[in-house]
Amino acid sequence: MNKDLEELVAIKACENLIAEYCHLVDFGNASAIADLFTTNGYWSGPGVEMAGQDRIRAGFSGRQSVKRRQSRHLCTNVLVQIDGDTATSLCYLLNFRHDSQTGVAEIPAPAGLPKYVGEYHDQFVRTSKGWRFSTRRFELAFLRD
Repeated sequence: MNKDLEELVAIKACENLIAEYCHLVDFGNASAIADLFTTNGYWSGPGVEMAGQDRIRAGFSGRQSVKRRQSRHLCTNVLVQIDGDTATSLCYLLNFRHDSQTGVAEIPAPAGLPKYVGEYHDQFVRTSKGWRFSTRRFELAFLRD
């Protein structure tokens, strides 16, 4: 495979990780997000840090148990840069969510403005199992009351 094609395949693999992350959190399997990380992977966001797959799994298990919430994480403007067996990316996140008063997520949920908008700063590494997040850092840009 030529270098340009290899780079495109790597970029697509990293983009797929970003999309899979969103699907897992939005469709009730957030604890599986840990499998998208390296063993010593790191996730951080405002006031939260999780180091290692076990802590990431435990942290996202808490989100998975929130049955009242309907959410959609929309990642856009994804820019992945490959450097051999490592990569970095920046993407924007729009998060729509609604917490039902009944304790069970409403489908369809009432819509409005996004709850928040921010960006993910990602680092990836190629492993024997394919590309994985080594670091995922979330920063808020806008927050709705």
